[in-house]
Amino acid sequence: MLYRLSSAVLFCTALNSAADWNQFRGPARDGISHETVPTTWPSQLKKVWTVDAGEGYASPIVSSGGVFVHARRGSEETVTRFDLTSGKVVWTKTYSAPFGKNQYALKMQAGPFSTPTEANGRLYTLGVTAILTCWDSKNGALIWRKDFSAHQDTSKLFVGTAMSPLVDGSQVIVHVGDDRGGTIHSYDTLTGVEKWTTKGDGPGYASPVIATFSGVRQFVTMTDRNLVGVSIADGKVLWAHPFKDEWIENIITPIVYKDAVVFTGVRNGSLALRPRKSASGWSAETVWADKDLQFYMSTPIADGDYLYGLSSRKKGQWVCADLRTGKVLWSTEGREAKQATVIGAGSNLLLFTDEGALIVARKSPKGFEQVRRYALSDSALYAHPVFLGKQLLVKDATALTLWQIE
Repeated sequence: MLYRLSSAVLFCTALNSAADWNQFRGPARDGISHETVPTTWPSQLKKVWTVDAGEGYASPIVSSGGVFVHARRGSEETVTRFDLTSGKVVWTKTYSAPFGKNQYALKMQAGPFSTPTEANGRLYTLGVTAILTCWDSKNGALIWRKDFSAHQDTSKLFVGTAMSPLVDGSQVIVHVGDDRGGTIHSYDTLTGVEKWTTKGDGPGYASPVIATFSGVRQFVTMTDRNLVGVSIADGKVLWAHPFKDEWIENIITPIVYKDAVVFTGVRNGSLALRPRKSASGWSAETVWADKDLQFYMSTPIADGDYLYGLSSRKKGQWVCADLRTGKVLWSTEGREAKQATVIGAGSNLLLFTDEGALIVARKSPKGFEQVRRYALSDSALYAHPVFLGKQLLVKDATALTLWQIE
């Protein structure tokens, strides 16, 4: 079975206070911060505190004064709440999660890769072996758990489970499985009771978003071979578009733009689809496609009519493209980074490279202009940082650090 969106609105009900960054890529899963941006970036950032947080690529999140990190120590996965002000451990929990890496990913850490989601006093984590857990955010008590590890063959899922749990109202939704096939599960956030399931493709490594097209709210994601829209109400597959990758590396989070959604990959390039419902059913027409606009692990951001990110071409190019047409407006010479996280903050782009640097650049469709560059870490930086206006929270290979900007 193949996984089969007039205005599109990206919306997530897992929202907390304005200072929170409670899930992957922020409150709306779009990489955009609405915090007040410094008018002048200082010559140096001040380190407030740093703590050992364990290994893994899951991003820290912030909610109600707490910093939550899902990490690994040996054969166990750990979930820890740190105090944002002091960096002190509030609570930590561990559970067994032995993981055998694929032979082609031996240089990578053994996860976890999925960023937790916090909503309404509950924290949802999805481990590298597909163990979904609901915790009490305040004290770390285990509320309910779903363990899919026995049904997942990690030799057929390159680096293990990577999608970040998506909370929408009373539902938490996850996509689990491997290259042989998978299932999208919806559970009641409070009780863990299953609401619906949809069997079909195995998961890609992308994290999903929620969008409304033709009046229908949808779970939109990249599977291991298709681009899909699934009804939030009942799990029905509404539309699907083929997107096969030679190495099954469908990684990038979809980007909602007006009445369309943009998907991109390292070999397929980028395309914008316009999902819509008609008398004959659902369809997803191609608005534009550009094979040369390629992204690997770095999800770009949409700002107005423009797309900003790190292209995988020429060993890493900062690029800007027109979301209306897919046309590249400018690109740097290359060799900028192998991977990067992009956050839109006011008139600035915050570009965090895998080599531990933060580059502050002007947000402009006219060209690339660097404002400041900071060294944040000597080790690899893959996790998505958190921008809190006057502060910056960064998780590198093993350490969690809070930086003061002004």
